[in-house]
Amino acid sequence: MSNNMIFFHGGGATAVINSSLYGAITQAKKMKAEGADIGKIYAACGGTGGFLNGDLIDIESLSDEEIELLKTTPGSAIGTSRDHLEPEDYKQMVVLFKELGIKYVVLNGGNGTMDTCGKIYNECLEAGISVMGIPKTMDNDIAVTDHAPGYGSAARFMAQSVSEICADVKAMPAHIVVVEAMGRSAGWVAAAAALAVDAGIGGPDLIYLPEAPFSKEGFLDEVRRLIAEKKSGVVVVSEGAKFDDGTFVAPAIVGADGRTKYGDAAPALKKLIEDEIGYKVRNEKAGMFSRASIAYQSESDRDEAIAVGARAVEEVVKGTSGKMVGIKRLSTDPYEVEYILIDIKDVMLFEREFPKEYINEAGNGVTQEFIDWCRPLLGSPLPKLISFKDKK
Repeated sequence: MSNNMIFFHGGGATAVINSSLYGAITQAKKMKAEGADIGKIYAACGGTGGFLNGDLIDIESLSDEEIELLKTTPGSAIGTSRDHLEPEDYKQMVVLFKELGIKYVVLNGGNGTMDTCGKIYNECLEAGISVMGIPKTMDNDIAVTDHAPGYGSAARFMAQSVSEICADVKAMPAHIVVVEAMGRSAGWVAAAAALAVDAGIGGPDLIYLPEAPFSKEGFLDEVRRLIAEKKSGVVVVSEGAKFDDGTFVAPAIVGADGRTKYGDAAPALKKLIEDEIGYKVRNEKAGMFSRASIAYQSESDRDEAIAVGARAVEEVVKGTSGKMVGIKRLSTDPYEVEYILIDIKDVMLFEREFPKEYINEAGNGVTQEFIDWCRPLLGSPLPKLISFKDKK
């Protein structure tokens, strides 16, 4: 075996998935230059499916300038996928690892990718191949770790963009605006909109999360209150939000790949308000913008993504295997973390819900405790906004 190394990306990309790749590549090259037993450094082009098709990138053929661009490039520079793998595919991957002289395998992704990581680890146990995981998800639903790289940037996008919407609505209070957030069945991304208050104009009036099902009538009563009090309002709803009868706000279907495909929650609430109240409503969807925006990239998110990538390489070269690098929070104010190793079996397809204690008593917003927890992940403070209407 030639002690070669390979990197994989899996699942949906984030604003910092390439930053983790940057951390991994620079650490591998640094260790190799210092004499570590590392041969060639590859990346699979297009995830596990690309690897099985023999589509590889020689990382060392890339210039330093190209590697630097990873820190400010959204998407996945090496490609990613959600390929369904059968047991025989995992066995074939080990065969290919051996043919390519690969001893170190590093996978960067979310719950599904960590499941793949664990299965590859199990197949590699007798082959002397070390396997490590790097967490990645804007949804922040990976178990055990305090948070996942990718979430901080998505949270900043929601907080800052919703603060801008709040300023617009405050200027002309003539309608209700419903903003839909990604996040699948977890409410972390939608909840981050609450930090719009940090910009100084105000935040969303109502936030609805999958973990807090709500009644249609209760929702409509809240909207009527907003109209009566100020003729306007900003509502944030998670794509996976549910009514208290167990139905999704917008119908969801399970695709052929087993993943739930969520409907359009914001248009559904828009129609409900129009049909039942007859008031003007706009709806906005923070879709791929919220996971691809480099303009809203959080500096702390980027730095942590680089750090977990570097730590994964450092550990896998030591022979550490069957682990994912996690983030342990030591302090919120001042913000301080350390990087820990988590058994891969503890994060394989386990989804971390938004904690009940972070949801307000009415079930239509979040607590100050969550806002304090989330704020450091956004990086630098939000730009301050002003409304002279508040000075009357």
